[in-house]
Amino acid sequence: MNRTGKDDPLRTPSVLPGGSRYFDLLFRRWSQTMTGPNPNIKHPIPMHARVGFLKGLVTAPNIEIGDFTYYDDPNGPDKFAERCVLHHYPFIGDRLIIGKFCAIAEGARFIMNGANHAMSGFSTYPFNIFGHGWEEGFDPATWSKELRGDTVIGNDVWIGMEAAILPGVAIGHGAIVAAKSVVTHDVPPYAIVAGNAAKVLKMRFDDRTIRRLVAAAWWDWPVEKISRNLNAIRGADISVLEAAV
Repeated sequence: MNRTGKDDPLRTPSVLPGGSRYFDLLFRRWSQTMTGPNPNIKHPIPMHARVGFLKGLVTAPNIEIGDFTYYDDPNGPDKFAERCVLHHYPFIGDRLIIGKFCAIAEGARFIMNGANHAMSGFSTYPFNIFGHGWEEGFDPATWSKELRGDTVIGNDVWIGMEAAILPGVAIGHGAIVAAKSVVTHDVPPYAIVAGNAAKVLKMRFDDRTIRRLVAAAWWDWPVEKISRNLNAIRGADISVLEAAV
């Protein structure tokens, strides 16, 4: 009996270990208490420092990263902003926005607008940055035409090893970017892209399922609901996902 004086169903002879009912009850008890890891912890996997939740590691004001998004690097994830977000200068004001539950592999690079050179004139050389009189006559409007805006990565996106994301690109929810891809244009939700320049190889699901997945937006559920429905989230039955409580 438990402290309430009632039989504990996990300790009664009818559901001793080895019976299917025992494991069903065990899973239900376990799932009711699941809350997932703390999304603000820097290194969520003990003895595995190469993986880090970026929300707790990145403090740059123009980088926004959602809960549970991680970076995996054998050199450690702590220098993600310095190593992986390039040419991100505060005076430009562009933002890198990465959603929740994204997986970012070693060496992925986000190239920001500061890397762009003016291309409307005869020369692309940035004379003005070297000073000594070369800054005279510089027309900021000429260069500002090359700005592409914020770079936005959706939720549940997988970015492969050494992929490069160029300025102003938007990558939709659930997309997969293959290793060493160079992403120059927007990527639709649940697309798989590869190559230089990256092209859509295939869609992960049919159009109707993708619309339902985006509408379900499981990544915005409370973490307790996510924890209760991991099988539905990892499965491939959209009706089960939509019925999750």
